[in-house]
Amino acid sequence: MTKGNDDIARTDVNERDFTDNVVEAYQTYDVLVANIAKSGKDYDMAAIEKAYLFANKAHAGQKRKSGEPYIVHPISVANILVSLGMDTDSVVAALLHDVVEDTPVTLEEIEKTFGSTTAQIIDGLTKLSKLGFNTEEEHQSENVRRMLIATNKDIRVLIIKLADRLNNMRTLSAMYPQKQRTISRETLEVYAPLAHRLGIRPVKEELEDLSLRYLDPIGYNEICERLSAQQADRHAFLEEIKEELREKLIEYNITNAELSGRIKSVHGIYNKMIMQGKSFEDIYDIYAVRIIVDTVTECYAALGVVQTTYTPLPSRFKDYIAMPKSNGYKSLHNTFIRKSDDPNKNAVPFEVQIRTRDMHLTAEYGVAAHWKYKTGMAAEGGNKVFENTVSWIRKMIEDQMDSESADVLDVIKEDIMPEEIYVFTPKGEIKVLPRGATVIDFAYSIHSQVGHRMIGAKIDGRIVPLNTVLHTGNRIEIQTTKEITNGPSRDWLNMAKTSQAKTKIRSWFKNERRAENIEEGKAEFEREMKRAGLIIPDDKFDEFMQEQIRKSHKDSIDDFYAAIGYGAIVITKLMPRLREDYARIVIKPMGLQGIEGNFIEEEHKTFKGDPGVRVEGIDNCQIKMSRCCNPLPGDEIIGFITRGFGVSVHKRSCPNVPEDISKCENPERWIKVYWSESTNYREFKTTLRLFCLNRKGLLADVTTQLSMMHISISMLNSRELKDDNAMITATISVSSKEHLAQITSKLSRISGVLSIE
Repeated sequence: MTKGNDDIARTDVNERDFTDNVVEAYQTYDVLVANIAKSGKDYDMAAIEKAYLFANKAHAGQKRKSGEPYIVHPISVANILVSLGMDTDSVVAALLHDVVEDTPVTLEEIEKTFGSTTAQIIDGLTKLSKLGFNTEEEHQSENVRRMLIATNKDIRVLIIKLADRLNNMRTLSAMYPQKQRTISRETLEVYAPLAHRLGIRPVKEELEDLSLRYLDPIGYNEICERLSAQQADRHAFLEEIKEELREKLIEYNITNAELSGRIKSVHGIYNKMIMQGKSFEDIYDIYAVRIIVDTVTECYAALGVVQTTYTPLPSRFKDYIAMPKSNGYKSLHNTFIRKSDDPNKNAVPFEVQIRTRDMHLTAEYGVAAHWKYKTGMAAEGGNKVFENTVSWIRKMIEDQMDSESADVLDVIKEDIMPEEIYVFTPKGEIKVLPRGATVIDFAYSIHSQVGHRMIGAKIDGRIVPLNTVLHTGNRIEIQTTKEITNGPSRDWLNMAKTSQAKTKIRSWFKNERRAENIEEGKAEFEREMKRAGLIIPDDKFDEFMQEQIRKSHKDSIDDFYAAIGYGAIVITKLMPRLREDYARIVIKPMGLQGIEGNFIEEEHKTFKGDPGVRVEGIDNCQIKMSRCCNPLPGDEIIGFITRGFGVSVHKRSCPNVPEDISKCENPERWIKVYWSESTNYREFKTTLRLFCLNRKGLLADVTTQLSMMHISISMLNSRELKDDNAMITATISVSSKEHLAQITSKLSRISGVLSIE
């Protein structure tokens, strides 16, 4: 199936195909011009052509991983934006969005040639250099934070970024497998939820489906095959439903209704099958019929018509018109059963969604409807949806201000959770909170002072603990004192679900308990450093701490300690960075190289007898395999003479091995080593981390697979992560690099395994 960018807003089931060979159509400037003409919108073609010529010249000679000219990518992104109805500035910025990052062109040149608006958008889209970041997660977090700050000034930054990510996902097959999984995981955890929060449903669903295709290809293909096998029956079934409903609606004087069919996304079906343990037949909303009418009154009238025609399933009705979703989505949902005339066929459940035309535009385009229908603002409440989204982004940025880089993605994931609950104040005001929110979250959603002064709460008239989890329909009453006496408890940080509540609690401790925070933070820092065996000499203390102050974006050592004290910095998450800085600032100047040092020595495996490695010019030498890179037979290796611990063997590609040995400190301590023939009869221990979707039986499946391959397991454990994920850690014995590749290949095929390190 060849899928062009103008497919982005397709909604009818007749146009939906479920095949595995999704390929992005080759995009040219002529295709973009044709799509602009078909859109019917008034674009400034002179500005767009100018941007195309500029980008084409800047990217001249550059190729994508697929071998296509690089200019194909910005043209494809521009096409997606045209299909969403975005404006001229957005299309111009899309064509130019990579020139600053990937060519010698500067931002100043962009501003001079195309104006400050385009330059501002491109600046928000340009990634930070990886230099200066300790981990890929920290680099990723800072890029997302930078993008959101730019989005606060112009929300088109985020819309263009989503279009950019969508095109990259459509062409991801050109990447190598591990990169595919890494990008897909980031897309599923960050960008698809952002598209959901902006209300751009087609982008959100396609990002999810494409991510799943690489994260669990077996599960993805299984669902696609099921849907494809039922395509003819599905089409006939939905056509019959639509025809029956059309006749009934006309009978009740609803004559101007539009009806269309919808199939639930692959990822949506996958979530219910894998995450909720349902069978394909137990998912009631795989098939859906949309009824689009003129007015809200007709929505409820149409619902009555459907309910007299088919049997509704109990507890499935959702009124998103009375209680809209946080992204502005409005619609009536209910699930029905249609009995089959064929005694050999079971009754088929299906969902009906009823909305006005204006609601439908908002449901499909979200904030993009602000531009698509800006003239006259046809989309009902379009400006309100736009303003609410900008307000949400502004609030989320404020919530991140006291967060460490590594925590930013957690803050974002909390704020863009698609599952929500609806609760009420004593006066009947609706509050929308994420599923799992507690009384504390509710109190702070009303006002920070309500949270600070809270001493108790009632749910539906009953006194409850403050950590009680709320459910849709609860009526909550917060009991407060007139004056803040003790204020919030530090335990509330663990009880709260939303970043808004956590930020307000931290802010209180930050402002009201600074001296206490500094004292507690310093004690916690020293305790964790001592526990890790990182003892800093007096002459290195200032240099080491200044590095922590700089990387934590603080102004002084007291600010750093205080941030630990009030919870903005979680010291346990900081330990990998502290170890690296300790090795560089304290250990390396003492004459050691890389990460060699007492605090790491315990993690190195020293072999007695034949280690399987030979040292050039030295016999009977003590050998240890370095755990920083886990060398295996087949890897290119090099040795480092340690002081008192023999020779440490590293991969040549290990980050702790200098690229140019001749120019490094103590080059004479790096020596040649090579694998001996005895490696054919030896086993080497290595540790794998499997990041997985949390499900029953997962650990058993991993253990069974390793047992079937006759793999010796030294250690195996698992723990739950956020967002219904899990991590399994396994220390196993392997004989070579190739042997390890075979093992990881087999493990990656287990349903639910997302990535392996």
